[in-house]
Order: sequence, then C-alpha cells, then structure tokens
Amino acid sequence: MQQQATRETKRREITNIRSHARSGGGIPLRVEGVSKTFISRGRSVEALRPVDLDIAAGEFVCLLGPSGCGKSTLLSIISGLEDASSGRVLADGIPIQGPGTDRIQLFQEAALFPWLDVQHNVEFGLRHAGVPAKERAEIAHKFIDMVHLNGFEKSYSHQLSGGMRQRTAIARALAINPAALLMDEPFGALDALTRDRLQTELELIWRETRKTIVFVTHNVREAVALGDRVIVFAPRPGRIVRDFRIDLPRPRHLEDHDLVDVAAEILGVLTEVIEAQEEEERHGASR
Repeated sequence: MQQQATRETKRREITNIRSHARSGGGIPLRVEGVSKTFISRGRSVEALRPVDLDIAAGEFVCLLGPSGCGKSTLLSIISGLEDASSGRVLADGIPIQGPGTDRIQLFQEAALFPWLDVQHNVEFGLRHAGVPAKERAEIAHKFIDMVHLNGFEKSYSHQLSGGMRQRTAIARALAINPAALLMDEPFGALDALTRDRLQTELELIWRETRKTIVFVTHNVREAVALGDRVIVFAPRPGRIVRDFRIDLPRPRHLEDHDLVDVAAEILGVLTEVIEAQEEEERHGASR
C-alpha cells in the first residue's frame, strides 16, 4: 500500500514537471488565522499572532518587517516546513499538510550540493522525481538559460560568486515547476550591486513564469521595487499591521522618485509601529 502511494506521488510530480511550459504558473494562497507559539526553556513564546492573508495566483507579495517579527515563521508555515499552532494555509483551495512540489522555499544561503555542478544541481529535483535523463537535461538547460548561467553548467559551487549560486538555486527551484516560490531574504547576503541585478532578473523571471511569489525582506526599497503588495509586520509578537498595494509601473528602479516616496511612507509606518512597541515595553518594565 505504501509503495503504491509512493508511486502515485512520483507520477504526480512527473506530470507537474512535464507541464513546465504551461501558461499561468501561479496558485492562490490563503492564510486563515495562522499563529505560532514556541516552547523555549519551559515557557511559551508567542512568535506569531493570528494572521489572515489572501494572495492571488501569480501575485508578487513582499512580507516586510524587522528581525523577529514572524515573517520567516509564516513563510515556513506556508511552505509546510513548520506547523502552525492554530489556523491553516490553503494552496489552490487545498489545506497544506506538509511540504510539496507546488511550493518551494528558497533561503538566504543557496544551499547547493557542493559535489554537483550547476547542471546537476538544477537537475536534482527532476532526477528525484524520476524524469528521464534527456528530458531533465532539456528542462535544466531552459532554466539555466533563464538565469543567465550559460557556460557555467560544469562549474561547482565553490567556483561561483554568491549571486551565481543564488541564480543556480532559483533555476533548481523553477525546474520542478512549483506554482509558488517562497523566498526568505534570498539576496540578503549579497553585495548591493549583485542584489540590484538579481532583483531585476527576479522580476523578469516572475513576469515570464507568472509564479506566485512570497518574498520576505527587511529592506523597504527592495519590497517596493518588487512587490504588487507589501505586507508590514510588527514585532513581538509578529502580526500584520498594514497591507500596501504598490501601484507603480514596471519595471521599477530603486532611484525612481515615486518608488522612493512610497518607500518613505511605508518606512514611516514601520518606524511608528516599532517605536510604539518599544514604548509599551518600557512602560511594562517600569511597573
């Protein structure tokens, strides 16, 4: 019975991957009353208060806030890598029970397999799903080309720059045709120039594939440059305080006056929230 279920899972994965050229690659995501409480040294720590959030298919949504505000925790719950303490997440109307190939999470570190070259890193998920060698090579080539790594197929991770490693990780994720990319500060460890270039390339990839993207960052301008919406989180415990719709034409550039103005407005809200939180904590400590 278990073997039959495994074969069925493999069959679905291959069917999903083989449809990589289909149009409209995104799915809607719905977060309903999701909270998270951790137990640390025998005491409960409320990391995330109940969150409700609807993300449309193909939408690019940025989760913005300071460190420790629960945005990465929420992303891990959406990916299925973390269980919620309460509430649920639905992907295309189906409750999430755990990780799946329809949702792939990328982290700040590219986490490539150092014993595999670029080509075989990108092929890894395809090979695991049982896609034949010729077919997975063709799919991998498509996405290596999309992230502009032609000529580096035989290079290993230690031979690549940080930006090239992150491009490889993006190509590896796209190769298995997820409907949603969940990105946890993927450019946070990169220098400013590389970060700007990858922001531009990610927007181009999104426009071509129409994946649903949920992107965690604490960089306000990055969020405004990339997002259809910017969801602002308050810290301790994490909760949503504002949902900004970014009605600016694309492509966007970090130095655009309108982008700078919107970023300043969002930064003002975020600063007020943090200062109010700090003031409340000071009063609590003085009692």
